[in-house]
Amino acid sequence: MKNKNLLGILLASIALMSVMAPLASAETLVKTDFEQESFAKTVDYFDYARAYATLHGIPTPAGFENWHANMYMTYVNNSGFKLLYAGLEDITTDGSTYLRIPMQSFIMHYKTNENNRDVILASTFLMLMAFNETGASLYADSPDRNDVLYASFSLGFDLSGLGETLPVLNSKTENIPLTRSGNEWSWGMKYTNLTALWWRTWVDPNNPHFDNSWPLALTVYDELTFTYKLTIDSSAGTATLKESHVIGRMRHLFVGLIPLLWVYYNSTGNYGMLGRKISDETIYDYIQNNNLKMSIVNFQTSIMADHETHSATPSGQDVTNAEVAVTDTSIATYADDGEKIFNADFGTKKTYKLYNYIPDSVESVSNTYDSTVRTAPASGFAGNVGLFAYHIGLMKFLPLVVVHMYPGLFAKAKGTIANMSRANYFYLIAYPEYGGYKVEHDPTFTAYIAAAPSTSPSQLTGAGIIIIAIIIAVVVTCVAVIALMRKPEQLPPPPP
Repeated sequence: MKNKNLLGILLASIALMSVMAPLASAETLVKTDFEQESFAKTVDYFDYARAYATLHGIPTPAGFENWHANMYMTYVNNSGFKLLYAGLEDITTDGSTYLRIPMQSFIMHYKTNENNRDVILASTFLMLMAFNETGASLYADSPDRNDVLYASFSLGFDLSGLGETLPVLNSKTENIPLTRSGNEWSWGMKYTNLTALWWRTWVDPNNPHFDNSWPLALTVYDELTFTYKLTIDSSAGTATLKESHVIGRMRHLFVGLIPLLWVYYNSTGNYGMLGRKISDETIYDYIQNNNLKMSIVNFQTSIMADHETHSATPSGQDVTNAEVAVTDTSIATYADDGEKIFNADFGTKKTYKLYNYIPDSVESVSNTYDSTVRTAPASGFAGNVGLFAYHIGLMKFLPLVVVHMYPGLFAKAKGTIANMSRANYFYLIAYPEYGGYKVEHDPTFTAYIAAAPSTSPSQLTGAGIIIIAIIIAVVVTCVAVIALMRKPEQLPPPPP
């Protein structure tokens, strides 16, 4: 049997042997939700999408009739600024087999501070990426096209049914409630016991691809946590979002996932497939000895009604589809006439905390190190059609949502939001001092909003439509990962 089919058999076996927990109960979204100042609820995406399609006479793609996906959604509507967040809790394909695949997205809608123009801005966490630098590296301590890269797709399987020789890997999701204190709102999501497959990946814009014959490793992280704090200052005309994330320590590592030939590492040493201890080399020794480092991949897109947008550093260097180091600075997004509409600041909080598990097993003390931040050509990721095939395909639906919000934005949305390769920029935050330990970091994003509130009924109703855009943005990555686990002939047909 060909290697490319073996992974599907392995993961199918894992799923069949696992003891799967049922999906949490989900609520329903209604139009009046978006007339509130805020809400927080868990929504079944597929149920909502099927109901929406039926109501509007839109055909739904075949093959998803029994799928469900719970998403934790929060919404803030204050001082003319609206922010909708969606984080994927879990997804099931047949009512019993489920996955937990981290996906975090938010969409902002507001009018600009200077000229009162409508802006839609979307930002998405795409994946974790491990990397190993080579002698030909282009950027020190940052993953680039000349490095050895590993896309880390979290799957969240419960592998406890495989026997005593393997650890219990039952992933869970914890929603952090939406709270308000004055002009600040906070919320988030925590994934625990998170299982991930590592795929060898290349992001050269001229030849983006990945090795789909077999994953190189399977890892388990203690947690992957995202927390958000939104501060709205209407008098200053700013809405600031601090996005804090925690990459928990790596607790389990399986290297060489060829059946009967893998090796297992944890904090006590490394073991063979039958549980026999091979040596005292721990998971942290292995990561350090192989000089593995960690990073996260994000991308951002924005559109305006009557103007194009572009993003640049304070010195004026354009970052769209470019490789630019921005560790000590920020990236601002402008209208084509120079109006500043958004800012992503990496320089004010470029340090991250690293909790070394070896001398401090309770992770109460941290050391501080400098992160590195760099933009990357969008084509290196968007052009990787094998890795993100369904992500790219389903994003074509986004303009159909935008046309209901602002008809004048339909054409631009078709060429920007619906096309990952047209993102304002991809940015990679890297943590060069790693060793498999817990990482904490919190970059800051600022939107420049109109000082006067905007609360016309038509705008509030339009904000409700934004739900489908953010839902699709969250789920498409999950579908892409699931597609990798199935033989090509078994994939559901692409959407019309």
